[in-house]
Amino acid sequence: MKFPGSVLVSLFLFVAETATALYLSSTYRSAGDRIWQSLTLLFALLPCVLVQFNLVFVHRDLSRDRPLVLLLHILQLGPLVRFVEVFYIYSQAGRVEEPYVSITKKRQMPKDGHSEEIEKEVGQAEGKLFTHRSAFSRASVIQAFLGSAPQLTLQLYICVLQQEITATRSTFMALSLLSIVYGALRCNILAIKIKYDNYDVSVKPAAYLCIFLWRSFEIATRVTVLVLFSSVLQIWILPVVLLNFFGFFFYPWILFWQSKSPFPENIEKALSRVGTTIVLCLLTFLYAGINMFCWSAVQLKLNDPDLINKSQNWYRLAVYYMLRFIENALLLVLWYFYKTDVYMYVCAPLLILQLLIGYCIAVLFMLVFYQFCHPCKKLFSSNISEGLLLCFKFFCFACKPRKPSSPTEKADLKSPDDMDEAQATYKTNESQNGNPHQSVSSNA
Repeated sequence: MKFPGSVLVSLFLFVAETATALYLSSTYRSAGDRIWQSLTLLFALLPCVLVQFNLVFVHRDLSRDRPLVLLLHILQLGPLVRFVEVFYIYSQAGRVEEPYVSITKKRQMPKDGHSEEIEKEVGQAEGKLFTHRSAFSRASVIQAFLGSAPQLTLQLYICVLQQEITATRSTFMALSLLSIVYGALRCNILAIKIKYDNYDVSVKPAAYLCIFLWRSFEIATRVTVLVLFSSVLQIWILPVVLLNFFGFFFYPWILFWQSKSPFPENIEKALSRVGTTIVLCLLTFLYAGINMFCWSAVQLKLNDPDLINKSQNWYRLAVYYMLRFIENALLLVLWYFYKTDVYMYVCAPLLILQLLIGYCIAVLFMLVFYQFCHPCKKLFSSNISEGLLLCFKFFCFACKPRKPSSPTEKADLKSPDDMDEAQATYKTNESQNGNPHQSVSSNA
């Protein structure tokens, strides 16, 4: 049975970041910075509440008689209880023979164009561990993009304003960045396992490394760009954030309304129509939070029974990264023109170049992942390199200067009416001037 390492990492980041946030907020209170204290507590406690809700929802505790577990979740101790339960199940697995097992069928990755189907026995303990891993993976994504991402942006903004980086704040920012990258990594793995649920997927270490580097460069550059822009144009950062957030929030709903599909009712039997609407709104809220900082590997599709778009849409991916690169460049240009004396000792052109190159490096690692390290690349209907080649040919054709037409081509392009008119004009001139051959013969 596989060791539940992802559960351990999720719990460590959750506890470490929450504890550091509480300590840092106490230092803001001691310094008299009530605004920074309130915002730090808000971004620390909001994801805690949503994580408790996620764990209760995944384990379906609302429909089960477990009042003690629900009380511990209300006290924000849910992850600790689940962690103890996970390692108790793992330690007891294999010691007692399980009376009931389920058989799952998975297809192997195609080899030489053939794919075999294999059967695997899954015991109750392994099934429970799978549910716990899934719950903690979703909790990591919530913690990352509804807590750590705005928290990192806030603390970096405070560092720029105060022109000081304390040891506690730097440790907190490092934990927040690690939490965001880990949440994005879990989102990628979750998307792969949902899209290719019928296959036995095995993710190699090289794939994890590519995703980690891809997300690290992408998120770090995005947060830095937002902080730089907000430090000089505080009023205009609000429209930028709201436009991004509500654009991605309403995008799945617009696609759902265009499809004219019935309202999804199979999310949870215990939920009413209002409860289902609340769950879907929270899901699109998380989706918007992810796309605010990086590309969401899980694409929502509300008219699908699984609520996930399982097709690989390279066009949407390319459009997202092109628009995000243009947006980052525009924000950096505006920061350059409106920068204050705070950045007196900063080489602004070099910083802009480094950030844009960093974002391009993130895109490069993304391409390497999809081209060489994706565990299901053999199942792609189209290769990403082929798509890039088509885009390159399109841009070359669009940018290629058109050659001016030659005189011979112009003559070939004359219409038959113009040719007939030219011949008639030539014969008229001959009749007026006389035939030179006839004049020569008469003189002879």
